[in-house]
Amino acid sequence: MAALTDPIADFLIRIKNAYMAGNEECTAPYSKIKEDIATILKEEGYIWGFDIDKNGKFPQIKVRTRFTDNAPALHGVKRVSRPGLRRYVGSKETPRVLSGLGINILSTSKGLMTCTRAKKENIGGELLAQVW
Repeated sequence: MAALTDPIADFLIRIKNAYMAGNEECTAPYSKIKEDIATILKEEGYIWGFDIDKNGKFPQIKVRTRFTDNAPALHGVKRVSRPGLRRYVGSKETPRVLSGLGINILSTSKGLMTCTRAKKENIGGELLAQVW
């Protein structure tokens, strides 16, 4: 298996590909930041939930996708800040996703959160991804 340079993008694309293929779940190597992203996606209604499988040599995170009337809840993801080009935003300058229909995921000093929560707490951070 090849070494990944961007595990967050790999995780998001695995979820998107599971939706596009009509799969009910997908797995990815576990990390704390992936668990936080999955928590945000669950709170926002993009996935049903996730489990952490620690059986085996390396832990895995299993994400259960969500479909409504055979339509995927998640239509697209975009990795904004990447290892080669970081993008930081202030609390008041977060971009809107599809005129407010999607969410931004920010990495702040208080952990991962959506841009609406970051605006309420008046903190900025690294704009990791956009989900719609």
